[in-house]
Amino acid sequence: METFIAQPSKKARHAWYYYDFGNSAYAAVILLAVFSVYFSSEVADHVRGPSLWNLAVGIAAVIVAVLSPILGTIADFSKAKKKFLFVFTALSVVFTALLFFVQKGDVVMGIVFFIMAEIGYRAAQVFYDSLLVDISTPETIGSVSGKGWAMGMLGGIACLILVLIPIQLIGGTLMVRIAFLITALFYAVSSIPLFLRVRQINEPEVLPAGETTIAHAFKKLASTFRDIKNYREFIKYTIAFLIYNDGIMMLMDNAAIIAGILYGFKTSELIILIIVLQVAGAGGAFLFGWISNKYSSKQAILYSLAMLILVVAALFVFKTKFVFYVIGALAGFSLSGVQAVSRTMVSQLSPQNKTAEFYGFLSVAGRTSTFIGPWVFGSVYLGMTNLSLARGVSEAAAKSTGVMWGIGSIALFLIIGGLFLLRVRKVTHRDPLLFNE
Repeated sequence: METFIAQPSKKARHAWYYYDFGNSAYAAVILLAVFSVYFSSEVADHVRGPSLWNLAVGIAAVIVAVLSPILGTIADFSKAKKKFLFVFTALSVVFTALLFFVQKGDVVMGIVFFIMAEIGYRAAQVFYDSLLVDISTPETIGSVSGKGWAMGMLGGIACLILVLIPIQLIGGTLMVRIAFLITALFYAVSSIPLFLRVRQINEPEVLPAGETTIAHAFKKLASTFRDIKNYREFIKYTIAFLIYNDGIMMLMDNAAIIAGILYGFKTSELIILIIVLQVAGAGGAFLFGWISNKYSSKQAILYSLAMLILVVAALFVFKTKFVFYVIGALAGFSLSGVQAVSRTMVSQLSPQNKTAEFYGFLSVAGRTSTFIGPWVFGSVYLGMTNLSLARGVSEAAAKSTGVMWGIGSIALFLIIGGLFLLRVRKVTHRDPLLFNE
């Protein structure tokens, strides 16, 4: 049974929130709004840029997928979550700052620096999430997770405004490159309170005689697979997460394509849309975190998935920019609810001495989504677009048809994932999951 040893202080919780505030700036500026576009259009040529960007994202995802469960196991055994978090945070911050030196034609440099920053960002997230049980109680874990996610949304908004105003007012690639320095500093400063105030509660285990930490980590990881029958609810949830998270990744990775093809959004409008998504996301994280505490994390995710499915369905009906902003806000609201509460589910479905390890398993599922979901969307889009063109339809109409079919594939992933989630046991602090250990 998972237990919470001490009552964490408010200062520790606030410090944990501040880290989310900072690392979400990386996601907003590097992944969503600035570097992805800068690399695709300025560093690489316009034709190969998008494919090279996806290649870099994919390589980083594979590396993190392999490392996450191993690092999680080591962290659980050595109880060195903060040390690992510091190392990977520093890695991400340093290479985010080094993106400043990436200019036109520096394709290899840009890919390498981005992959290193992305590995640091993703790996740090595993250890950051695993500290959730050290700064919350069974009664507050849902709301604490939700507030952390909401702070992340606000951090993304703050950094976007900080870097995008000079980019829009002054312009030029220099201001874009300076944005990477600002993001790195923003991330670094926001992480400091966590390292000063958050204390990992559990004491380290004693290594068996003759075993190293790494060898024992692999031994514990193998033991988890052998004893998988004891964690059936977690396995069922991981399957559900893998499917519905594919739908989420498909929607996030292709939001700009959908907005551009169906609604004719320009760059400045996309920036506004991202800020709208972040603002709405903060509210969604708060609301669904409250639902998680009041009822259960499972119910909170199901409610947010249902809302997201309705939002996706609305894309088949409404075709104006204003309505798309509304749809985008609702999508951001529900997306944050799913993502914030998903990490709460892990802590409720895993034994405490394996939390980081189980977060690593979930990270593997999420990283796998980086390939499967976007590949399905891209294949459906391309296939239906080519089919429409072969029938003599105009290029614009063919692309719209392809996008609509792609949106349909997103809805399918969300629905199937929700159905699998229905099979997972509802866990609350009043009715916790017991483990035979």
